This record gives sequence, C-alpha cells and structure tokens, in this order.
Amino acid sequence: MKRDWKATMTVRLWALRNVFLLWMIGPRIIEVNDRRCEMVVPLNWRTRRRDIHAMYLGTLCMGADIAGGLIAFQIMTRSKDRLSFVFKDIRGEFFKRAEDDVQFVCEDGPLIQEMVARARASGEREEALVRVVARVPKKLGDEPVAQFELTLSVKRSAGVSPATVGRPARP
Repeated sequence: MKRDWKATMTVRLWALRNVFLLWMIGPRIIEVNDRRCEMVVPLNWRTRRRDIHAMYLGTLCMGADIAGGLIAFQIMTRSKDRLSFVFKDIRGEFFKRAEDDVQFVCEDGPLIQEMVARARASGEREEALVRVVARVPKKLGDEPVAQFELTLSVKRSAGVSPATVGRPARP
C-alpha cells in the first residue's frame, strides 16, 4: 500500500503534541481528501493483546477516531472560520479478530462537508453520524472485522481553530 507521507507526518506530529496515545499506535495515512479517508494501524507489540494475538479494542477505536475525524480536520483547517469538532459518541460492532494490520476506511466526506457548511451558516452545533469500516486485507480481503458509527459534532468556536493549532500567537 502506498502511503501519503505528508498526511501521515501531519497526523503523527499533531498526535505527539496533543494525543500521545495516537502517536504511540503509529497510524499510516494511505489517502485523505474531501470524499474519503483510508488509513492503516499496524499490529505490533504496542497494539496487540498478547493472549489472543489480535488488536486491542481501544486501538481499533482510536483508528476509527482518526479515520472519521481526519476529513473534518482537513476541511476545518482550510476554513477561515473558527470551528471545532468532537465525537459525541461511538458505537462499534466487532465481527472477527484483527490478527494483522488494520485498514480503516471512512467514505462520509460529502456528509461531513455538508455538516461543516451548516455549522458555518447557522453558528449552531451540528451533528452527523459518520461510519468507519475496519478490515484486515492481508488475511480477510474485503471482509470487515469491525464497523463503527461515530457521532461527529461541529460548532463555531470562540477558541482556537485547527488552522492555528501549533502556531505561535501573533502580537
């Protein structure tokens, strides 16, 4: 799988500064645009349960978090408006054990774009249900090992926008 190095480094540097556990799992971004996000979390000594040799539930949830939020993060980073987003809730269904690197795919980009536009226009909190599918392509092909539904919540913020995170304040 070809990797998007720039997006991977952006995510890892942001995680190193803000959410250290995300940095620890070593996510690799394959593709991210306004339509979809595809990323991989490797199965290794940090992400694997030793007794069943499969990925931790928490690691799977972090992968879904990245795949579901990266599209919104990119859209808001380009925006002039100060917007913030959080996941309100998460629901996961687990079908099989993830016994190799896990690929997470979110194809709800158009839905996220529409929600961000509504939040910009109304100034109110807007929510949308974002779906993420987790697969282990090396072992199971296109068959999902888990499916997540996350409620993404976006609102106009008086605080820091994603575009200014990590930049020094202007005098």
